[in-house]
Amino acid sequence: MCMLKEKMEMVLDKGQDLSLLFLRLILAYGFYGPMMSKWTDMGAVAKWFGEELGLPFPLLNAYMAASTEALGVVLLTLGLGVRFISLPLMVVMVVAITTVHIGNGFSAGDNGFEIPLYYMLMLFVLATHGGGKWGIDGLFCKKSCDGVQV
Repeated sequence: MCMLKEKMEMVLDKGQDLSLLFLRLILAYGFYGPMMSKWTDMGAVAKWFGEELGLPFPLLNAYMAASTEALGVVLLTLGLGVRFISLPLMVVMVVAITTVHIGNGFSAGDNGFEIPLYYMLMLFVLATHGGGKWGIDGLFCKKSCDGVQV
């Protein structure tokens, strides 16, 4: 029984980098649509941020959210600065949950906070574990970070 457990753990351990790659790519894809919507009509987003959500400095906040998402799409896709970009993206998700989704309950079907919460949890995994070896961070780390996780 122990031998089977050890073999199973060995196989699953090899999948860790693949799972981190999948997390990065699905998050990049998930942020792409909202980011493009913001950049397509920044004025409307700023108006919505200010009038509907009551956020201060709506144009600045719209540009900050869109820029963070755009940088996130690029860096997550490339596997570059994954831990770095995960933190501001988590802030974007906290703001989205508290200003847009919380009043609609949990269910994604009701525009609730389910999806942004899942994104935030996935970003937390990337912030704590890094992006894995299948990305630019992983390539750099092979050469310069003996024993340090990226």
